[in-house]
Amino acid sequence: MIRLLIADDEDLLRGALTALLELEPDLTVTAEAATTTDAVRMAREHRPDIAVLDLEMPPSDGLSAAEQIRSHLPTKIILVTRHARPGVLRRALAAGVSGFVPKTTPASRLAEIIRDVAAGRRYVDPDIAASALTEDACPLTDRELDVLRAARTGATAGQIAAQVHLAPGTVRNYLSSAMTKLDVTTRHAAAHRAWEEGWI
Repeated sequence: MIRLLIADDEDLLRGALTALLELEPDLTVTAEAATTTDAVRMAREHRPDIAVLDLEMPPSDGLSAAEQIRSHLPTKIILVTRHARPGVLRRALAAGVSGFVPKTTPASRLAEIIRDVAAGRRYVDPDIAASALTEDACPLTDRELDVLRAARTGATAGQIAAQVHLAPGTVRNYLSSAMTKLDVTTRHAAAHRAWEEGWI
């Protein structure tokens, strides 16, 4: 029997996935979680064979939960996502994630992937893998990347300025330039996009 942890912040999706996987004769869901914090805690308590984690879960993200789980347990990780950027895929594979699948994957196919991962194989959705091979070059300068890296923590312009040793006005200029290049309206969106692409 393959023991699973299912973690997704959308109750309906998590419940439906749990119910469908429980119909499989060789799979059992031993724990469920709605946040990355709970996912890590449940993994430590229940020690599942495989954790199926939503990449976009709060308060951090499924990848950070995967890294924490993998640092303490032999639990294998499958990340599920609505849209995967190449940089996230690279980081996931470097962190030892065994599977990377879109949320459009049917439960029956996910069950097959779970069995493959339990047997020691890796699975990356072909469309996600293809996008990783054809990713765009980074349009941002090193300084723009520095300020976005600091902005990702939610820091103010003044805090970012202190962290990267620049004047607050200069930081605001770099943030504005990065937002324009990435066609987003907030520095948080710019930082998130840069993180998704694997640039920071």
